[in-house]
Amino acid sequence: MSKDKRKKKYDATRIRVLGGIEAVRKRPAMYIGDTTVRGLHHLVEEVVANSVDEAMAGRAKRIDVRLNADGSCSVTDDGDGIPVDIHAQTGKPALEVVMTTLHAGGKFDNETYKVAGGLHGVGVSCVNALSEWLTADIRKEGFLYFQEYRRGLPVTGVEKRGATKKQGTKITFKPDPEIFDTTEFSYEVITSRLRELAFLNSGLKITIQEEASGRNEEFLYKGGLKAFVQHLNRERDVIHRDVIYITGEGDGGLLFEAAIQYNDGYNETVLSFANNINTHEGGTHLSGFRSALTRTLNNYGKDRKVFKDGKQLSGDDYREGLTAVISVKLPNPQFEGQTKTKLGNRDVQGTVESLTNEALATYCEEHPSTAKSICTKAYDASRAREAARKARDLARRKGMLSNSGLPGKLADCSSRDVESTELFLVEGDSAGGTAKEGRDRTFQAILPLRGVVLNVEKTTLDKVLANEEIRTMISAIGVGIGADEIKAESARYGKVIIMTDADVDGAHIRTLLLTFFFRQMPQLIAHGHIFVAQPPLYKVRRKKREEYLFDDSQFHQKLVDLALDGTSVQMRKNGGKPVDLSPADVRKLIELCESLERYEALMRRRRLRLAEYISRRSDKGELPLYEVRINGDSRVFYKESELKAFLAENEAEIVEEDEEEEGEEQQVAIVEFHERGDVDHCLKGLAKYGFTPEQYIEYVDRIEKEESGEVEPAKAVLLLVSEEETLGLSCAAGLLLALREMGRRGLDVQRYKGLGEMDFDELAETTMNPRTRTLLRVTMGDAIEADRIFSILAGKDVSRRRRYIEEHALEVSELDV
Repeated sequence: MSKDKRKKKYDATRIRVLGGIEAVRKRPAMYIGDTTVRGLHHLVEEVVANSVDEAMAGRAKRIDVRLNADGSCSVTDDGDGIPVDIHAQTGKPALEVVMTTLHAGGKFDNETYKVAGGLHGVGVSCVNALSEWLTADIRKEGFLYFQEYRRGLPVTGVEKRGATKKQGTKITFKPDPEIFDTTEFSYEVITSRLRELAFLNSGLKITIQEEASGRNEEFLYKGGLKAFVQHLNRERDVIHRDVIYITGEGDGGLLFEAAIQYNDGYNETVLSFANNINTHEGGTHLSGFRSALTRTLNNYGKDRKVFKDGKQLSGDDYREGLTAVISVKLPNPQFEGQTKTKLGNRDVQGTVESLTNEALATYCEEHPSTAKSICTKAYDASRAREAARKARDLARRKGMLSNSGLPGKLADCSSRDVESTELFLVEGDSAGGTAKEGRDRTFQAILPLRGVVLNVEKTTLDKVLANEEIRTMISAIGVGIGADEIKAESARYGKVIIMTDADVDGAHIRTLLLTFFFRQMPQLIAHGHIFVAQPPLYKVRRKKREEYLFDDSQFHQKLVDLALDGTSVQMRKNGGKPVDLSPADVRKLIELCESLERYEALMRRRRLRLAEYISRRSDKGELPLYEVRINGDSRVFYKESELKAFLAENEAEIVEEDEEEEGEEQQVAIVEFHERGDVDHCLKGLAKYGFTPEQYIEYVDRIEKEESGEVEPAKAVLLLVSEEETLGLSCAAGLLLALREMGRRGLDVQRYKGLGEMDFDELAETTMNPRTRTLLRVTMGDAIEADRIFSILAGKDVSRRRRYIEEHALEVSELDV
């Protein structure tokens, strides 16, 4: 056997045993779904779910979520707090066991938590494993306990910090950039989920605050699911004002709730939850509800002779215009996977069906006018559905919806490899012609769309099928029509790309196309087939050189690159002769300047200037780790041990930063500077080039005074030397702004609006070529908010659309005038 083969032999040495935390970090997708934005927000949901479980157990009334300026997230509740006493089996504090051991939790015995969303015992331990750092503050039995972790491993013991009058748990964590594609939280995504949880848990107060922007919201709903349905229907015209509310209990401790209200639209909005978890794929609870809804309303309509021809309606007829929220809470839910998108308990279906049948039948008897209006709505939907079926069959017979009769205006591609092919939906025949010239015929197909696309939000399916442009798209894409009938796997193209102008008309057409896909082909969105093309935002020209830039960050980077072209950066040490810096050193200095700029912005949001923070360094050069405010006085500490000693000497009540009150009792507010390590790394990087923290502090202090003429400019230590000028800088911190200003000189900037402003080769290079273009994938994201926005922007009520525009007019960032 050769030496190489012996190296590759599969034996016991190849077997690797991963510890719990290490296993999560090695295969994170197994535990949180993926490492994209979706997985990132799943971390927040796991921590919040623990706090909600406290509320469902009757031990918490409030949850506060804070998106901190340093990129971390804090979740605080007023529950009992995670236990901190020693765990008998492991000999470790229970807090550490919960945070570092998979399948460890208090939700397995059905006694501590009768109902809970997190049952696998891997939620918060996964969050810990996938975080760069995590801190736990536990207020329990009159004391505050603290522990810190780094990438899932404890770096401190469970410390008893001081006295407190409050109860509860505060978890603060920062997602690990080594794991996630992005670590930036979306305020909108988190807010939507918190709103859902407030609706589902009547009387629970939930707040969210984003430190960076100052945005904040508070949710407290006494109406529960009824308020939830009213919220979903707030932009629609309802056919009955009262919300039908159903509640009941089943065997084994199952609790069931449902709220129902019909509107005059053509679409269905039904949300299902199990133990507060949004079961996007439905499950047995949803199947039982739908079956009971159809049977009960059918029986009522038949008995009261609402249906003129005595026909039985299908479930599809009762889904048109239906807005409903159903929720089950049960001790032992069975979900599909850790991300829990479908409920599988078989006994739930029969229980929900029975409870819905009984309650809905009683409601119909007591409210005959509402019941009749619902049945009439379903009967009209049945007739429209039959008309749509005939129109669909007719269109199919004529070959207008089949792959065999492709539309004549479609410029198809030659490849039959679906995954690699692309269909561009292009606004206008003119831009369509340009796109045809610029495409790669092998895998890119072009379908020009003439005029404004039909608004499917306002019309029935039979009228949708009568529209030529819609039929052309249906035929070209090849998946059929109707949310319940299309087959995403039959798509003729791997990507369907919407390509419209960047002006008002283009945005209008793009909205109408997205409305069509959202309402009639949602599976294409769910499977990731729909994209929006991103034409360049800028074309910059200096002399005879041109370049296309797609966003503001690229634009700022280009300014720096242009400034450095033909410009040398020199540094003068100790008043000596200036020496040229290498290109690598210049780039490193620029990176450090960008970091300073970012941390300055972060510190300002904390009402603290970066220069002031740096000035608080210790004699050994250590930056503050904590700031402690006690009865109006402020002190900083540089080590964990210093804080611990201070708290031991001072008997004071520990409160949150925003909870300080004047009074006789001593109160301590602790602020932790999580960004200390990053700022210290930046200062050490500058020190390698001879720039001291004192220079930066002096530079910041002098800027405003120099601009007002109070002091003379400081002596230059950096020189930017070009053919036109020599610019002196007193500190490296000014390098970035100076380069951006130099880059703007002599630069011609064109801001693009429409596709028609480009030649075919420009369009191909910037918007269609896979190597150089940028595409935005359309996702469902927050389906509730998407449903609302489409109802406003494309719905029948003009006054609501006008009101929405007036309310958000000042938020416009790109205005076409």
